[in-house]
Amino acid sequence: MRILITGGAGFIGSHLCDRLLADGHEVIAMDNLSTGSVENIAHLAGHERFRFIKHDVTHYIYIAGPLDAVLHLASLPSPVDYLNYPIQTLKVGALGTHNALGVALAKGARFLLASTSEVYGDPLVHPQTEDYWGNVNPVGPRGVYDESKRFAEALTMAYHRYHGVDTRIARIFNCYGPRMRLDDGRVVPNFIGQALRGEPLTVYDDGSRTRSFCYVSDMVDGLVRLLFSDEVRPVNLGNPQEMTILEFAQKILEITGSRSEIAFVRPTDDRTRDDPQRRCPDITRARTVLGWEPKVSLEEGLRETVAYFRNKIIVQG
Repeated sequence: MRILITGGAGFIGSHLCDRLLADGHEVIAMDNLSTGSVENIAHLAGHERFRFIKHDVTHYIYIAGPLDAVLHLASLPSPVDYLNYPIQTLKVGALGTHNALGVALAKGARFLLASTSEVYGDPLVHPQTEDYWGNVNPVGPRGVYDESKRFAEALTMAYHRYHGVDTRIARIFNCYGPRMRLDDGRVVPNFIGQALRGEPLTVYDDGSRTRSFCYVSDMVDGLVRLLFSDEVRPVNLGNPQEMTILEFAQKILEITGSRSEIAFVRPTDDRTRDDPQRRCPDITRARTVLGWEPKVSLEEGLRETVAYFRNKIIVQG
């Protein structure tokens, strides 16, 4: 197949490029490099079945020749990014999704939207199933990301129902692994970076919020399985093993061997406003329809991720 991946130089997108190339497909990665990095795909330079296009998906997308699939991963998923660039976040979710769907329609290609667990907001249902409509504050600072993805899902289904585009929707829960940015602002790079530098691990409030962490190779496998399935409904992809942020901080200290302390911080800005208190996917649909569930243990995944960040910190000096 000939496949376009928007956000192809990003964290998950670059790993998806690797997987699809390994499976024998031709891959076109598109990215404006605002949060992605050429470093993530540098090892693919010169690959006969790989091509990179620097382009902002909020502008019209042109691809010469046929396409069999469009995987739309372009996004600003980090709190640091969507709080700093709220309008661009909304534009990527709206205009970017519209343009990516337009390419899929024009080429007769299958379309996969990388959505997010953030569509559930601060959930009142636990664990979250795909038929839960969510609890989102549309006018809060976090709403720019949540609503951009909710709109993207609605637009995807509109193209499916009105234009007959063959669509897929993945709701991605916390994913981690090599190629995340150290300054990402999310809990995994935050904690690992602090631990490796000997700094206190900053745990917001009392650390009782929960998350579930899925290693990137498992996530990519789920996305590929969904792409080649017949499932049109949204599918949760994530690890149902839930833990508190405090427990996660303690696990990071254990894996890194760091002597850092844990510092409880009460933010004075918007970074935790509307932050979900609990987040854990119900993956019954993924298990049933895709035959998928995570295989990489948190211990194994974190060791790989810590090794990556340790090298990044050494290189940066």
